[in-house]
Amino acid sequence: MNKRDTMSKASARHILVDTEEQCLTLKQQIVAGEDFTAIAQAHSNCPSKAQGGALGSFGRGQMVPEFDEVVFTAPLNEVQGPVKTQFGYHLLEVTARDD
Repeated sequence: MNKRDTMSKASARHILVDTEEQCLTLKQQIVAGEDFTAIAQAHSNCPSKAQGGALGSFGRGQMVPEFDEVVFTAPLNEVQGPVKTQFGYHLLEVTARDD
């Protein structure tokens, strides 16, 4: 990892649920035009649901590796997932990144 990688920052929002099936169902709803924020507030198991799933800005290594892998490589403003972590299944949307 070079110095630039360690200094990269990203902002993302996510929805955390218990099952892959639920994650896929919610992703279909978002792709069909439903609001990510509203879905996060209604269904996410993470306290970030109060902010519509917004996690704010963070650097590499501040989140679990599976999360970092997506956040620091995925296109901006596209829903990614399901991403399985020790916490459950996530839908992720990278809202900003300084590459």
